Amino acid sequence: MIFARVHGGSSPAIVLLHGFGAFSGVWDAIAADLGTQHRVIAYDLPGHGQSLDWPETPSPKSAARAVLADLETRGVEKAHFVGHSMGGAIATLAALSSPERVASLMLLAPGGFGEEINAPLLRRYGAATSAEELRNCLVAMSTPDFSPPPEAVDALAAMRAQAGQKEMLAKIADAIARDGRQGVIPQDWLATLSIPVTVVWGTEDPMLPFSQTSNLPPFFKLHPVPAAGHMLVEERPGLVADLIRQAIGPA
Repeated sequence: MIFARVHGGSSPAIVLLHGFGAFSGVWDAIAADLGTQHRVIAYDLPGHGQSLDWPETPSPKSAARAVLADLETRGVEKAHFVGHSMGGAIATLAALSSPERVASLMLLAPGGFGEEINAPLLRRYGAATSAEELRNCLVAMSTPDFSPPPEAVDALAAMRAQAGQKEMLAKIADAIARDGRQGVIPQDWLATLSIPVTVVWGTEDPMLPFSQTSNLPPFFKLHPVPAAGHMLVEERPGLVADLIRQAIGPA
């Protein structure tokens, strides 16, 4: 089983999938905003937070299966998926494996859309445990003028304090950036998607370069975010919430 925070209660449902090293709480402001009109389900992905107890090192495919299975137990037949970074890859794989279950995709600087990844920074972030280390990593993954809210940093530090969390993140980081490159979702797979797909990407992303947007299928809607880095959920929460509402339409 995986843990989820549920906000609101009205349909259609919105599924929020965080990036590597984070947890469902990073979505709190966005989820509270969207939850006034929608049922919002924010997950702790396998190997993270309250879903730390996982029998093996989770992969994006196994995480996608876990999310879809949990939605089935909740009686959610179809939902709009929003995923950041690793969560974007997981959302995409969920749509590819069960297209009838996914109404739309919004991908925030998604993983799996190009081989290039800042592997040293990824591993550094995965190994960070103190508030100071985490703050420095968040700034490094964003833009130099970004100042992470102290409460967000403290929440991440509390999540990282769990026994076994640091070790699990090290395993996941090794799997994501094996040999310094990340796995890529084949373009011919992406071309089979028949749902609306919006891709949001910071033009100054130091983790996954904005240049990876050049490989997007032509029917994907691209929304560049000028002067933004990789951590769009923290850097531009209001913009992300607005773009989600625009993409899925009225409740």
